[in-house]
Amino acid sequence: MRQSSARLPRREFLKKGAAATAGVLAPCSALLAAVRASVAQSTHAADNRAADGSPRRRADLARQILNDRALTEVYAMAQKLLGGGLNAGTGYATTWIRDMNTFIEVSLTANPPQRFREALLLFLKFQGPGGDIPDLYIARDPAMIKPSDRTSPLAPGYVADKNTVETDQESSLVQAVRKYVAVTRDRSLLAEEIAGVSVRTRLGQAMRYVLTERLEPAHGLVWGGTTIDWGDVQPESPRGTVLDASSHRALSIYDNAMLLIAMNNYLELLGEDASAKAPWERARDQLSANIRKYLWDEKRQKFIPHVYLAGSPFPGDFDENAIYYHGGTAVAIEAGLLSRSEVVQALAHMEEDVRRAGASSIGLTIYPPYPLGYFKNPQLTVPYTYQNGGDWTWFGGRMIQQLVRFDFIEEAYRNLKPMVERVLRAGDFHEWWTRDNQPRGSAQFRGSAGVLGGAIEVLRDWANRIASGSGH
Repeated sequence: MRQSSARLPRREFLKKGAAATAGVLAPCSALLAAVRASVAQSTHAADNRAADGSPRRRADLARQILNDRALTEVYAMAQKLLGGGLNAGTGYATTWIRDMNTFIEVSLTANPPQRFREALLLFLKFQGPGGDIPDLYIARDPAMIKPSDRTSPLAPGYVADKNTVETDQESSLVQAVRKYVAVTRDRSLLAEEIAGVSVRTRLGQAMRYVLTERLEPAHGLVWGGTTIDWGDVQPESPRGTVLDASSHRALSIYDNAMLLIAMNNYLELLGEDASAKAPWERARDQLSANIRKYLWDEKRQKFIPHVYLAGSPFPGDFDENAIYYHGGTAVAIEAGLLSRSEVVQALAHMEEDVRRAGASSIGLTIYPPYPLGYFKNPQLTVPYTYQNGGDWTWFGGRMIQQLVRFDFIEEAYRNLKPMVERVLRAGDFHEWWTRDNQPRGSAQFRGSAGVLGGAIEVLRDWANRIASGSGH
């Protein structure tokens, strides 16, 4: 788990949690039924909105977006922050691959490409003998080296570390390299050798590590520790970042959707070599089919939080499938796992969750949150804190980008506004926000700046196409 320098005092945690828990502990089946009924109404309304795409209306919307000074100001703020370093934020001295993957594209508008080229190579210099990739690296301080730190003769000035509960480090690196190549057109990176092995080959080794060491053969899906949606903390221990005898292995949508995106990205990086691409295409197609088969709840029109491989860490009467995972759903949409009509339903569900939670944006991690005490880590044990129901632009911004991709422009613009407004109000990009829109966690959080800047980019690109007459 990434420890932040800004944390709610324990008394405030417990005070807020006690008030929130009463609603969380309501019968989950009744709650789900009520949400589904409301979502059905919202979905019908969304369908009607999406259907009204007259040229005049789209032109008016394009002008509104292009004249929105708040978007211009927040994008400039994002570029300024992203031009200042590669660490995750004020509360984190380390550089994380899961974060860099989400801010590299906007950062490349504010940094020389060489800065990211070197950073991506540095992650590969710490690649394990089996192909695995660490979470992070940091400049080496001999007085602070821990037994878990990873060292490499290829990077003598740094140490790295890996959270074994996660299963997204390798996928994040492949995605980040693809983004770097797409923005810079620097395909020479793929041929660069590290200890005699090319970057392209090393990326394949990273992917094979996931498909061998983390693949559960009965379902054909990759596993990780039990976490909240895209989170990196398991419930069984106070820190919760290392797999041990208490861990409960599980299949979840975020890890598998991230791998699916990485497979598609790796196929792009392989170029025109059909023989090299064929086995990866088969593996990708099988993974996609297995995700829909085992993780998609067709009746409830949502992803199942976890499919457990050897028991759940939660009480037997807890209906975990009543929880809706916002972040994993957004990543699944990016992976191409949902149809257009399912995206409409997903957005309607998210907006209804925001209303019911009294939250501020669709960055709301999950709804409802896990009840008080279900996670031992103090940042997660209380509902509506950190990854347990906090509001994260880091993932809400990704959903905005997908809405634009599916041409739900009004919906994207409407849901982007509260994220933009709170950045202007606070004067900074924060890690997460409370239900009443108060900033928490690390300030200057580059992941938030990256995805929000990216959302503004794609929205304005659409508006410019409409304004120039080249879009429809």
